[in-house]
Amino acid sequence: MSVSRGLISLCGAGQEPRGMTAKIIYFTVNGKLERAEFEADCSAADVKELFRAAAEAGPHHILKMYSTSGRVVNISPRLEANSADSYYRLEVVASDVHSIVMPLELDKMDDRLHHLESEVIERTPDIICELKSQVESFKRKLESVEHLSWMGLFKDDGEQQQQHCRFSTKPNRPQLSVQEERQRVRMKFLNMSSLQVTEEVREHLKTPIFDNWQWEEAEMLVLLQVMYTDLDFLTAFHIELEVLQNFLFEVYCHYNNIPFHNFQHCFCVTQMMYGLIWLTDLRSKLGRIDLLIMLTSALCHDLDHPGYNNVYQINAQTDLALRYNDISPLENHHCAVAFGILAKPECNILKNLTSEQYKHIRGGMIKCILATDMARHNEILSKFKVIQPVFNFTNRDHKEVLMKIMVKVSDISNEARPMAVAEPWLDCLLQEFFNQSDTEKLKGLPVTPFMDRDKVSKPSSQTNFIQFVLLPLFTELTKLFPCLEQHILEPVRRALEYYSDMERASKEEQSTTKA
Repeated sequence: MSVSRGLISLCGAGQEPRGMTAKIIYFTVNGKLERAEFEADCSAADVKELFRAAAEAGPHHILKMYSTSGRVVNISPRLEANSADSYYRLEVVASDVHSIVMPLELDKMDDRLHHLESEVIERTPDIICELKSQVESFKRKLESVEHLSWMGLFKDDGEQQQQHCRFSTKPNRPQLSVQEERQRVRMKFLNMSSLQVTEEVREHLKTPIFDNWQWEEAEMLVLLQVMYTDLDFLTAFHIELEVLQNFLFEVYCHYNNIPFHNFQHCFCVTQMMYGLIWLTDLRSKLGRIDLLIMLTSALCHDLDHPGYNNVYQINAQTDLALRYNDISPLENHHCAVAFGILAKPECNILKNLTSEQYKHIRGGMIKCILATDMARHNEILSKFKVIQPVFNFTNRDHKEVLMKIMVKVSDISNEARPMAVAEPWLDCLLQEFFNQSDTEKLKGLPVTPFMDRDKVSKPSSQTNFIQFVLLPLFTELTKLFPCLEQHILEPVRRALEYYSDMERASKEEQSTTKA
């Protein structure tokens, strides 16, 4: 691998790039046009290292590659070849400010990855699948969106069931245990946490068009830290940085590896809440303590979600349903887990507040998280419709309803994002839905109609949801904050048109087939 006259090459030891098998990538870095050339069968690790060297970045920096349209593209062997006129833009989006040394554990992990890759190539076919699975456990979420893995392990009466969706599958027996994987994320998060995230990323983080699929879990933890820091919560509430980091990591640990209601969903909801706070200028309209309530509620709103909704919990008479007397069992559980984390001194970001402040935050978080139970949707929206025309930011009851609405909007805001970001989330949601209906059928429980894979199609599930849930909710919020029309209401209208067209095409195809 070398850098010479704008050419960066990567090939086998002692070899030159092999003409037809080589892939040529044009990109700019630090304002200079470069040309990268590597073999199509290079490993993802080698390609990432190639571009890391081009940017003169260390192994702990965060690199992002942008297309000519400004969209983030994945740095991998699948990177599409281009021309000098359609070059990519390579940037270091977080810079090293403390000369952090990469932990030995991560170096060993990288060596292990290279070892496994070599075994995949050299071993006999009957064990290639197993070896590939081990490799993928290390590469999880580092490949392109189409190759993200969403095979969840669902908890149900002690049984674990593997689920499938359109993405590639996760290995049955990952090389790393859950605890080892968490520690890997923790170490990476802590090493990145003192990096200076660029202003461009900070500004992008404040918008609904932010693409969650391009960020690893450790990077998302860094970005969550940025949210708390940039809203000045650490200074206002005397939160120690180490305590915030412990809290964020514990929140990450308490989200389950399921298709939809996972840590990445938690990040998306929190990021949308963060964006709405900036877009609507709530910093000048609500007290900082209320902003803390909303952001932290978004962060904790689905903690330890098992992948089965309240209807299932109640019909199956689960421990959660029995514990909470069939009243919003999941949402009550999410609250309990959140305050269980805050009860740990090393994670208690509220420990330096007065008892009155703590009481206010606890009460507010409970109300906001319980408001995410869709069974209460019409009740909460009706209250907001009544007060919206005469809304008063000094009225405590008005503010309380608004805070619930903001958390609700953030929770179900995927369709307000660009279609390339939103549609994969729908696939993940349907996977979780179909898993529940399959389990309901197996156990002889009432089957939730909108989750039945035999009755529900992808477009029909969204057209109804957008028409009867999203548009009425988003329309009311936009009446209070007209600036949101272009940011969330218009994208939702476009999403309705997209899925309506898809539904019509599907029906026409079925009619043609029958004819």
